[in-house]
Amino acid sequence: MADPALTSQGIPAPDVSHLITEDDTPLDNFFQDKQATLLTDALNASWPEGRPFVSAADVGIFATNYEPPVVPDVLLSTGVSFAEEIHDKDKRSYYLWLFGKPPEIVIEVVSNKIGGEDEEKLARYARIKVPYYLVFDPYQHLTNRPLRIRQLSGASYVDKIDHWFPEVGLGVCIWRGEYDGMQANWLRWCDRSGSPLLTGVERARQAEQRADTESARRRLLEEKLRELGVDPDSLT
Repeated sequence: MADPALTSQGIPAPDVSHLITEDDTPLDNFFQDKQATLLTDALNASWPEGRPFVSAADVGIFATNYEPPVVPDVLLSTGVSFAEEIHDKDKRSYYLWLFGKPPEIVIEVVSNKIGGEDEEKLARYARIKVPYYLVFDPYQHLTNRPLRIRQLSGASYVDKIDHWFPEVGLGVCIWRGEYDGMQANWLRWCDRSGSPLLTGVERARQAEQRADTESARRRLLEEKLRELGVDPDSLT
């Protein structure tokens, strides 16, 4: 039997046996699915080694054990790690009493006008003190602004003008391009210069391009040596 969960203060965690942590109800479109994957993919591929973090899509954040969770499309929490027994019910969701803090960033991707991004979810994220709340509205269902960033100030949110999160060491940008066979305007993590954080496929492609460039450079050098009457193999 797995050890019972402890809070971040080392005391026994509340009972969660009655909570619904998965209900199989999310109904997303293709874009939403790929958008969430793009954000988590880039973090898993390019996050600095040795710096723990948790990133997830459609995972509930539980503030207490007596109310339903709030479920962002994507969350990012730094300085924390997944539990080893991640399949145990008392460790497989984002319980605030286990992680000891809310995520730094939650992201909602708007697909219609009834998701509650500007009402219920706004209030709940403020109540659990999530520092940054992002609403990505690519089809502009709610406003004419495709991206709105809010920063917690006291007990409520205020608009954040810039797209950089100093506590996290990342920013966001809207990037036009192709991901997983779909051309669209995507929300992406970016560095201080505004360059997108690379996904696993992009990093592999970049490494392949570097290898091809090095191979071409080597072949050119060998040709020049032969023109000078030097056998390149004799130099190795």
